[in-house]
Order: sequence, then structure tokens, then C-alpha cells
Amino acid sequence: MEAMKETVDQNLREMRDTFASGRTRSVKWRKTQLQAIIEMVKDNEDKMCDVLFQDLGKHRTEAFRDELGFVMRSAETALKCLDKWVVPKKSNLPLLFYPATGKVISEPYGTVLVLSSWNFPISLSLDPMIGAISAGNTVLLKASELSPNTSAFLAKTIPSYLDTKAIKVIEGGPDVATILLQHQWDKIFFTGSPRIGKIIMAAAANHLTPVTLELGGKCPTIIDHHSVSKDMKSVVKRITGAKWGSCSGQACISVDYVLVEQSFASSLVEMLKPVIKSFFGENPKESGSLARIVTKKHFQRLSRLLSDPRVQASIVYGGSMDEEKLYVEPTILLDPPLDSEIMNEEIFGPILPIITLRDIQESIGFIKSKPKPLAIYAFTKDEKLKTRILSETSSGSVTFNDVMIQYMCDALPFGGVGESGMGRYHGKYSFECFSHEKAVMEGSLAMDLEPRYPPWNNFKLTFIRLAFREAYFKLVLLMLGLKK
Repeated sequence: MEAMKETVDQNLREMRDTFASGRTRSVKWRKTQLQAIIEMVKDNEDKMCDVLFQDLGKHRTEAFRDELGFVMRSAETALKCLDKWVVPKKSNLPLLFYPATGKVISEPYGTVLVLSSWNFPISLSLDPMIGAISAGNTVLLKASELSPNTSAFLAKTIPSYLDTKAIKVIEGGPDVATILLQHQWDKIFFTGSPRIGKIIMAAAANHLTPVTLELGGKCPTIIDHHSVSKDMKSVVKRITGAKWGSCSGQACISVDYVLVEQSFASSLVEMLKPVIKSFFGENPKESGSLARIVTKKHFQRLSRLLSDPRVQASIVYGGSMDEEKLYVEPTILLDPPLDSEIMNEEIFGPILPIITLRDIQESIGFIKSKPKPLAIYAFTKDEKLKTRILSETSSGSVTFNDVMIQYMCDALPFGGVGESGMGRYHGKYSFECFSHEKAVMEGSLAMDLEPRYPPWNNFKLTFIRLAFREAYFKLVLLMLGLKK
């Protein structure tokens, strides 16, 4: 541990010296690093897919869709838009302050720490890094130890492409994270669970360090079958793909549970069954297209959730498990007890509870009774229900008639609220996430009044001066108006 402490100290000193030199503020430097990230992904596509398969069993198509392709698109967007993002924003000051001018400059925080997650270990490591680099910061990345092959790949490969004096990668577990959090950073970006998020925030508070916490929660999906009855095939396909097709449900924005009217629940279950088979085959364990559970500890957690006799009684599809292969079959529950553990913590696995209601309008109250989720999904064409969802619930995002696509959209901010996180990123919002917006005002020495004693009169004179200016220019405008 002493050696690791020394390594962290040395890296931090070097990054701070690099930032102090002003090198990372250069737009040219930022673009060079962004282009290098694109080249790194292109050059190492096969290796990246291999390590993602080794750590999580991700199919190559899934790996490119959710990780490699996502990172390249993010870097290309930043590269294309950076010149616009860095331009100071002119502020239109009130006439009261004329002839002063104002603007807002985006400046980098300095040296930032990125703590990434294991479920999307490429994209959740490189995407925040893209935002930090775009803003002109130096960055230290600690990838998750739960995806060790990916972490080792990033630690070995990133220094071959990026500026090693400004961008560092450190491997390790909670002990290394503890050492990192003992230091003062200019910004901390964390992706993970609310439990660890609280630890990160407490450590950051010791240094008053700003944080962005990308957490999670139980993301509900509302199905208003009355208004989307003709499109139910599409609805079922989208839910199936989102729940089981993206890291086997191990995603913070995955569908956690479905809310549907009781009269339609059985039909929904019967529609889901053949679609799951069409996506993952008769034997999903051997299909090669379903990611595995990340570790034995996570597998045992899911096993415990299903071991509750009341939950077992609610299984209407799937339920088989293989600890040796870290496999959990796509599983559907119909009305598991609302006080069960599975309905009161984020599932983060291939288990889908369906909760029935007498009327779909009751879904609003159900969601409000839970902590604020990272996302709410709703399949409906009922404009009144849409309005109620938007106005009566709180969540990081709301997506109508689709699932998870909001995460892929750089034009929209991505982030949580309450227990699902704080802060936002993606696209320009990533640039803003890692930038301090500094207000700049330039006054004029053209008009002034003589100071008087006592000193507080000087404050009075300042307001008198401003009021005089405002009255004068209003008079000028009035005269101009009269001339017209």
C-alpha cells in the first residue's frame, strides 16, 4: 500500500504540474487527445471485444453497440463541436450597467478523478474522460476491478495513445479507491451504486470537491395497453431487448419492473415468452448472445432475491440458474410481494417483475411512492397520462414509447436526481460537467462621482451612479423615440 500511495502522489503531482503549465488548455491539445481516443478504439476493436467477452460474456455486436461505437461517436461529436463549445458566451447586461460588458468563460476545473463502473467498462471509462479532456482537464481514471481484463487493457493501452503526463490510469480495488479519495481533486466523477456514491460524496466533502454521481435505481416501465394495443409487438420487442439484451439487465437504465393493468398482465406474459426465445434461443445459456453475471457475489445476490418463497411462487417464466457459469435465465415474475427485497432494491440482473394495477393511472402514485428513478419509461399515446407523468413524477429522464435510447442521444443530458444521482453529462453536457463557468464583467471608467466620508457613503454613491446612468439612457431613448 505504501508503494501505491507513492504512485498516486507522484501521478497527482505530475498531472497538477502539467495542468499548471497550461498545455491542456490548448484546443489543439484537446483535439489531439480526442482523435487519439478514436484511433485507439479503431486499432483495438478486436482486443476490446475480447476483454468484454472475458469479463462479462458480451456478444461482439452488443460490445460494439453499447461500448466501442458509443465511445467513437462521443469522441467524434466532441471533436466536431469543440471550437463552438470553447467560445465565451456573451451576456446581455441590463441597461443599468452600460457601458460595461459581460461574458461567461468555460474554464477547466484542473485535475479530475474518474471512477468507472464494471458493467460498461469501456464506455463508462472513456466517455467521462472525453468530457474531461474536451474541457481541458488532466484526468486520472480508475477502472473497476470487477472487470479485470478490461481494466488491465485500459491501463496498458491508454498510455500508448494519450498524453501520459496529463492522463493516467490506475488499477486496483476499494483500497486503491480509498487512497485516491484521501487526496484533493478539482472534480470527481463516479459511476456506480448509491451506497458507494455516499462514500464518494462524503470523501469529497472533506475538500469541498464538486462531484458528479451517476447512480441508478428501480426504473419503471408503464404499459398503457389501451392506447398502444395495435403496437404491442413493438412494445414487447423493445422491452425484451432493453431488459435482457444490454448486459443481461445489469445496467442502471435497464427496465427494472413493469406496471400494467391486471386485465392485460397474462397476455403480456404470453407475448414476452416467444420474443425472449426469438432473441436468445430455446437455450439462452448456450446462445452466446446473453451476457453473464459479473461475479459470484453478484450471482449470489440475485439467487438470494429469488430464494424468497413468496417470490418463487410468482415466477411465471424462467428462474433457472447456474452458479458455475454465472448464468441466470431470463425470468419473469408476476406480482411478487411489494414488501419483498426484489421490489425494494435495484435488481441489476435478468429478472423482470410485472406489477398489476386496477387502472394504469395508478402507476403515477406507485412510482411516487418509491425513490426517484434514473429513468421512467412509458408506452402510451394518451396525452393526459403523458402530462401526468411529466408533471407529477420526478426522475432523471422520461422516455415515451421506447427504452434506453435516451442514453445514446448526445443532444440530451444524462443524469439522475435524488438517490439516482446528481449532475449530468453526454455531448456538450459532458463539456459543461467538467468546466467551471466563470463570469467576466468589464466596466468603464468614463463616469464616476467623488467619494465621501463615512465609507458607507461610497456604496450609496455606487447605486446613485448606476441609477443616474439608467435614468440618463432612458431619457436618451425617450428622446430618440419622440424624434421618430
